[in-house]
Amino acid sequence: MGEAIGPMLASAVAVALSPLPLIVVLLILASPRGQANGVAFTVGWLLGLATVTAAVVAAGTALNPARTTPTWSSWLKLVLGTVLVLLAARQWRERPRPGRVTAPPAWLLSIDRLTAARSAGLAVVLVATHPKTLVPAVGGAASIAAAPTGGGEKAVAAVLMVLLGSLGTLLPLVAHLRGSAQARHTLGEWRAWTATHSAAIMITVPLLLGAEYLGDAVSGLR
Repeated sequence: MGEAIGPMLASAVAVALSPLPLIVVLLILASPRGQANGVAFTVGWLLGLATVTAAVVAAGTALNPARTTPTWSSWLKLVLGTVLVLLAARQWRERPRPGRVTAPPAWLLSIDRLTAARSAGLAVVLVATHPKTLVPAVGGAASIAAAPTGGGEKAVAAVLMVLLGSLGTLLPLVAHLRGSAQARHTLGEWRAWTATHSAAIMITVPLLLGAEYLGDAVSGLR
């Protein structure tokens, strides 16, 4: 089972550390319908990430019936690693300059008007279209699919990846549902920390994961 779980851990952590879904769920929880919309957003995130993971694992497993390490996974990681490095480079060029304030997107300002259904839909859209979430999700699922293990081990690894990748939404929701003063203080600290360090995270995490993918690809294609 370790052959399926180990290679996907870095990808799952990268998904969990993606600042955008964390920012969104924190804003949702601070809105008037925070609890209902927060639960809906988290459920949508889990379903979206589970769908991407299951689709890639199923497709990759079908291409790897012999339980050997396939070449396609190395080529895929070469592509994904290149994409992540380019995303990190673009984020570096677009990083906030001292003294300049970047206006948030209009849809982010309308979060307090979301319904539960739209909150869930927003989560699915973020999983499916946000590159810093989708690329590591595909990479982690591909690592599971390429592992020389049986279907049961891959299923366990896929479930674990979805849970780990959802910690960025699950933990704020759990803290909010506790409803204590300490929990509210913690959520406030998370909002402040995310606002301060989101740019650095969006540069560092893709860069490191992209380098790992490229290293794995080069090793696999030699």
